[in-house]
Amino acid sequence: MKSKLLLLLPLLAILVSSCSKDSSNNPIIPNVPVNTQLNVSSQLYPDLRQDGGYAYLPEGYKGIVVVRQNAGSYFAFERTCTYDPTNDCVLEVDPSRLYITDPCCGSQFNMQGQVIGGPAINALRKYTTSLVASTLYVSN
Repeated sequence: MKSKLLLLLPLLAILVSSCSKDSSNNPIIPNVPVNTQLNVSSQLYPDLRQDGGYAYLPEGYKGIVVVRQNAGSYFAFERTCTYDPTNDCVLEVDPSRLYITDPCCGSQFNMQGQVIGGPAINALRKYTTSLVASTLYVSN
């Protein structure tokens, strides 16, 4: 019985290691250095003065969308869909301001970056945000 178990353990280890993520199922979004800031009270970003408001920034791989959760909390996401980063589309906030969508593949993400409609299965790439007074710092 012990010998069968000893033979089974290496087989189990090989099987578990073969279950690692396949990059073909999770396309890689190129990593572009981001280190930017914006004044959330600026006239350039009037939508960031209200919860659910957003602004687009040119930094990142295809751009960044900054979303205000509340007066002290902001998220910043890459505007590249996790389903097919190589397509020419950039993510857009739906006019309802309830979700973010990819006009090419139709994937939808909530305003916290999580998938709510496929074909994407991975959440959006999230950037680090830090609010100091009215300056929002966005970086990776």
